[in-house]
Amino acid sequence: MSNIPTKKQPFKVADLNLAEWGRKEITLAEYEMPGLMQLRRNYGP
Repeated sequence: MSNIPTKKQPFKVADLNLAEWGRKEITLAEYEMPGLMQLRRNYGP
């Protein structure tokens, strides 16, 4: 991993109408992968 700062690209949203569907997908994935969520709690930000 590099410690060299990089330029941030402007954030672009391709289709804001998909945001609700995406949130549902993330919630479902969190429910179906409890081990991954525990790793996030232990080692994530």
